[in-house]
Amino acid sequence: MKQLSSSISDINQEQIAYLEKNGMLPLNLGAVIFDLLLEDVEILSEDIPGWQVANQGKLTVALDITLTDALKEKGLARELVNRIQNIRKDKGFEITDRINVKIKGSEEVQRSIKNNFDYIRSEILAIQLELVEQLEDPM
Repeated sequence: MKQLSSSISDINQEQIAYLEKNGMLPLNLGAVIFDLLLEDVEILSEDIPGWQVANQGKLTVALDITLTDALKEKGLARELVNRIQNIRKDKGFEITDRINVKIKGSEEVQRSIKNNFDYIRSEILAIQLELVEQLEDPM
C-alpha cells in the first residue's frame, strides 16, 4: 500500500489526462502492474496564485487574472472610447462622422492614451486626438 500511495502522489499532468480520458492508468509497482481506476481516485484542482481555475467534467479552464500596467491602461483606453462614443451619440453625431478631440486628464489617463493612441483614435474616428493642459470652453 505504501508503494501504491507513493506512486499515486507522484502522478503527473500527462498521467492525469490519460486517466481521465481512458478511465484507468496502469502503475508500475515493481513486480506488479496495478490498474488505477478513475473511480478509485478524486482529482482536485488547486488555484495557482494569479490564476483562476474552473473545472466541469473533463474540461479545465485556467485564466490568468494578474493585472499588469499594460492591461490596466488598455482597460482605461476602452473606457475612454466608450465615454467618447456616448458623448458623440448625445451630441447627435453620425456614426461615421470624424471628430477632433482634446483631452485633459491625469497622468494615468495621459499614459493610457499615449500607449493606446492608435487604437483610441481609430475607434472614435478622430481626425485629431490631442492631450492638453487646459480645456477651452467651446462656446
